[in-house]
Amino acid sequence: MKKLLEKLPFYNQAVLPYHYAQAVVASVKNGFPGKKLRVIAVTGTNGKTTTCFMIWNMLKEAGFKTGLMTTVAYGTDKLKPELGHMTTVDALTLNSRIKTIADEGAEFLVLEVTSHALAEFRTLGIPIEIAVFTNLTHEHLDYHKTLQEYRNAKGKLFKKAKFSILNADDPATRYYKQISKDYSTYGIKSGQNKPSKIQLQVSGVKYIYHDMHIETQIPGEFNVYNSLAAAVVGEKLGLKPEQIEQGIKSLKSVEGRMNVIDEGQDFTVIVDYAHAPDAIEKVFESVKGHKGKIITVHGGAGRRDPSTRPIRGEILGKHSDIVIITEDDSRDEPLDQIMQGFKKGAEKAGKKENKDLFLEPDRKEAIKLAIKKAKKGDLVLILGKGHEKTILRADGPHDFEDIKVVKKELKKVL
Repeated sequence: MKKLLEKLPFYNQAVLPYHYAQAVVASVKNGFPGKKLRVIAVTGTNGKTTTCFMIWNMLKEAGFKTGLMTTVAYGTDKLKPELGHMTTVDALTLNSRIKTIADEGAEFLVLEVTSHALAEFRTLGIPIEIAVFTNLTHEHLDYHKTLQEYRNAKGKLFKKAKFSILNADDPATRYYKQISKDYSTYGIKSGQNKPSKIQLQVSGVKYIYHDMHIETQIPGEFNVYNSLAAAVVGEKLGLKPEQIEQGIKSLKSVEGRMNVIDEGQDFTVIVDYAHAPDAIEKVFESVKGHKGKIITVHGGAGRRDPSTRPIRGEILGKHSDIVIITEDDSRDEPLDQIMQGFKKGAEKAGKKENKDLFLEPDRKEAIKLAIKKAKKGDLVLILGKGHEKTILRADGPHDFEDIKVVKKELKKVL
């Protein structure tokens, strides 16, 4: 019944009073637990999770007991995996978890916040000390309808935050500056806080920032932005330069974010959560120096914005030597219908079916096919699901982890 109702126009707006009431009940029931913590919230289309982990690790390494709630995991010292396919959980679960984190003696909470959560009042009653903006690109328009509404939904976070840290290289920052109480900006091209002497390496990124030598163990130019945002947060909180440096450098990885899977094979396999067009572009930018062929596996979720499918298909086609379109969380939408959107885009980029473009509806088989086609020196990219532990089909969730499947298939061929 709910699935049918969700297809009705204006359904999301109609249920807002319910979400508001739920948020009020959740806050009261748990004693407004967010007020017991110094909350740092991160929002944006891409980079939220990694930025959150960098801030959390930086504070933890500096000796502060710090809670974390993200798409990937939540908790304090011992993180629990987030099994649901939701970045900011419902208000009742959110407040319950925040109360647990506060009861464990945490001083800080690093919270990943989505536009859906802000639109549905899930963070109501949670005071925000610092809000961080990573970027804004085409995503979730099935829910928000327009990019402006998507931007405005995220803007609610900056209206309520005491201080905002904004990506000056993103056009949406012009709007967020206007509505923020106080702010600072960062960016590679512009902003009050800029890095210098940037080095992009396979093992991570390095740069100089305010006489600090910032280094990450996670590759990609986008991690210059993520780590720079974290460094600015550290400065705002009064951390010492060496604490900021060590906190960022000591984060080895974030599950499902540019994870290199090495089982001894003579080609490279990377698993990443990228599923928005801009995020996929950034993955390809981070591996543009690769010499061998690039084989990419990707698919799209059902009941989500279909307009991005041909866009993503074209990006895959332009940057990959071989494209394998497969399932993601297809839910109850016909899988062939989803894949055809990607196929259209890949063909626009010059790919031809059964030559360098393959449609494989079973994600496990798609990964097997990619590994089978990989030769010495090639690169296999498995994009879209990253850390997720299940895949959502018409009959519900099924256990599925890209990283586990990749490791198992690599061991078979070795």
